[in-house]
Amino acid sequence: MNVTMNKSTQLLHLFRRTTTRSAPSQWICAQCLRTAKPTKPSNIVRQQRRYQSTQNPADSPDFKSILDKPVQLVRSGRRHKPLGLIILAAIPVTAFFLGCWQVRRLGLKTELVARFEDRLVRDPLPLPPQIDPDAIKEFDYRRVTTRGKWRHEQEMLIGPRVHDGNDGFLVITPLDRSAEVPGFKGNTTILVCRGWIPKAKADKNLRLDGLPTGTVEVEGLLREPWKKNMFTPDNRPDQGMWHFPDIYQMAEHVGSQPVWIEETMKPNLLESYRREEAGMPIGRPPEVNLRNNHVQYIFTWFSLSAATGIMLWMVVKRPRGGGSMGGIAGRRVRESREW
Repeated sequence: MNVTMNKSTQLLHLFRRTTTRSAPSQWICAQCLRTAKPTKPSNIVRQQRRYQSTQNPADSPDFKSILDKPVQLVRSGRRHKPLGLIILAAIPVTAFFLGCWQVRRLGLKTELVARFEDRLVRDPLPLPPQIDPDAIKEFDYRRVTTRGKWRHEQEMLIGPRVHDGNDGFLVITPLDRSAEVPGFKGNTTILVCRGWIPKAKADKNLRLDGLPTGTVEVEGLLREPWKKNMFTPDNRPDQGMWHFPDIYQMAEHVGSQPVWIEETMKPNLLESYRREEAGMPIGRPPEVNLRNNHVQYIFTWFSLSAATGIMLWMVVKRPRGGGSMGGIAGRRVRESREW
């Protein structure tokens, strides 16, 4: 029985099945394999071994994982610096006060616009020969009417000014009213902003229709002197360059009263096109054109205050590295800086 089993085992071990990627499967003798000379591995086998060695760096005995890197003990959840908290807390507080200030400004601007609109609905007021400059503030946006003759030789162009997307100038012409008040010895000349003309009509010879002669009647708005900002360049009267309506400077230049009237006209698109083509000044509509954007400013400042206030609460309420871990935040943890 044992002899039979040994023979069967020997028969089974006489054959061996080997497979490779480059050659099909075949049966070879195990004794031939032992007696055969060793051969060098093919290029395919070398590439396969090299590929496996690169894809499995952990097989190398010199491999070190991130757990083998040196670590350093640090403390998480440190307290925030007082200076940083003060700066962060100052942002929502400042934004809140600015929002409150804009609410106050909105009330003042609404009241001012209402007062000006009330003056617009009143009948035009005849303009006296002499006007006190200090009293003009109480009559700002008041409709007035007067008569006189234009001094076109002293005309001044303020620009550039844009109207409906076109570049041009504002025409400022002194109005001599001495013939309308005979016997008055004082200065009766005032400054009148007649309106806008295109840049191509700046030359007087190209807009003769816009230079009326004789006595004319002017209806407009009595306006308070303008305030210049820091970005506007200075006027150059000696060169005829006016960038800003400096009423006192212009009045001194032409010898008139420091009184500014803005001539008005009813909005009419066809009439505006006709005046622009002929070079006749386009007057402003009789309405209040004050900007009132304080509602947007209120929304902006209060939104900024709320957002930064929430951020401050999150920073103070939840310490760094904290959250739901609470007590663990103050413990020492391991940190590797060479990962």
